[in-house]
This record gives sequence, C-alpha cells and structure tokens, in this order.
Amino acid sequence: MYCLFKTNQEKTDMAKVKVYVTFKDGVLDPQGKTVKNALDKMGYKNIEEVRIGKFIELETKNGAGPSLKKEIDEICDKLLANPNIEQYRFEIE
Repeated sequence: MYCLFKTNQEKTDMAKVKVYVTFKDGVLDPQGKTVKNALDKMGYKNIEEVRIGKFIELETKNGAGPSLKKEIDEICDKLLANPNIEQYRFEIE
C-alpha cells in the first residue's frame, strides 16, 4: 500500500481520494496479455508488457484528516482490492 497526501486541502472540506489497484508482481494478468497480443497484431511492436488495473475515485464528506487514511486502507483491504493478488495505492487531495 502506498499513500500520497496533498496539503492544499482544509480539514473541513470535502476530499477526493484516487485509488489505483493493480496485480502484485508475479500474478498472471490474462486481460493484459490479451491486450498485448492485440497490440502486436495491430502493428504496435514497441510495447513490451501490458498490465490492466482499476482506478476508483471516492469523495468524502470531511477533509483529509488523520482518520481518513485509516478508513481508506480498510475500504481497500475489505472491498476494493483482493490483498492476496492485488496491491493498491491512493492519493488524497
């Protein structure tokens, strides 16, 4: 898990959270392999590897306080990512 905080946010303002979920290294990505094969067939020979992931945007009622990081970690672990095969990172704006 990786988190980036941006400091231009008031604690009482609404915060936007951007979550990026990807497969862990070593986990096969069949969708990425399919896209890679399609790119090869289309003539794009410069592409070495394709990894497919998820991008999720969340908006919170309260700003980027200290409890928000913990709450987003819990949401990612319990719902947005499968911790056995996926990793995630998020940015709080």
